[in-house]
Amino acid sequence: MRIEELKAFLVHPGATVVDAMQKIDKNSKGILFVVDEKERLLGSLTDGDVRRWLIKTGNMHAAVENLMNKQPKFLYAHNVRNYRSYLQKFSIRVAPVLTPDNVVCDVVFWNDEYKEVKQHQDALKNVPVIIMAGGKGTRLYPYTKVLPKPLIPIGDIPIMERIIDRFRDFGVKHFWATLNYKKGMIKSYFADLVTDYELVYVEEDKPLGTAGSLHLIENTFDRPIIVTNCDILIQADYADIYRYHKESGNALTIVTALKNIVVPYGVVHSKEQGQITEMEEKPKLSYFVNTGMYVLNPEVLAEIPKDTFFHMTDVADMLLQQKRPVGMYPISEDSFLDMGEFEEMRRMEQKLDLKSE
Repeated sequence: MRIEELKAFLVHPGATVVDAMQKIDKNSKGILFVVDEKERLLGSLTDGDVRRWLIKTGNMHAAVENLMNKQPKFLYAHNVRNYRSYLQKFSIRVAPVLTPDNVVCDVVFWNDEYKEVKQHQDALKNVPVIIMAGGKGTRLYPYTKVLPKPLIPIGDIPIMERIIDRFRDFGVKHFWATLNYKKGMIKSYFADLVTDYELVYVEEDKPLGTAGSLHLIENTFDRPIIVTNCDILIQADYADIYRYHKESGNALTIVTALKNIVVPYGVVHSKEQGQITEMEEKPKLSYFVNTGMYVLNPEVLAEIPKDTFFHMTDVADMLLQQKRPVGMYPISEDSFLDMGEFEEMRRMEQKLDLKSE
């Protein structure tokens, strides 16, 4: 591994959680190794470690030394030929390689992607998934003057089909889609597909918002439901999201993504009498944003007002006012792909390594 490639996996203990999330995004392997100023190994940090920390504390500006694993698995360079046996022994996918003085000199990977997918293939087999596909997609006009938003292609596959395919990787077989705008085109497209899943349509007579149409579903569910917008892709472990919701005791779990915003100016901090205390050049603001993917308990569906315009954010506000637990499942900025605007749609195509039509 070249030095510049190795640097993508190394982070210093004083780096913040936000910094670590961005670096994990860039290396696309879900892990960093914490090193001192001489690049000697101090610990490891996975995207799971970061997620658990954020759920527990909400502190995205903490130093990574506070949440790193201080006893990471590693190999010495003279044993690297046997790295596959070592990784298999400890059921890990990646490990750092150290020199005799504990300096990280390489990183080795198992690289068995097929085995990883197979492990999760039936994890959500009986879980219901509802796709909210009734909106007009005004931000994508004039595309949506011709096509409904769920059928706008990302590469050569419509976004709604991509969403369904992602859930199918985890064994989902039962989908519902709430429809309104250009619903006939959506139904015609999926009627022509040969599928191994069930897709039930719920048709609005008038716009009811992202949650109002859920009241029209006639099925009675006996387990938590996944609800998702039709214009997003979440690159995360859906089985882990679902597991977290059930174990947390939340009535509603919102999948959130880190969003970094850079102020394109020098910011002036001041005190009384207009005295400047500090100049900060192009500061970065970090927030967690709502991705539009949710897990909610089935009894919540019955509490959504009937025949009323109601958004999923209204559901969250309703539960919070009732003092019922609403939680978040945080993912990194790069794991949230949104095609709601043209610029974001191009980013989605680039992330999926597709060419624009």
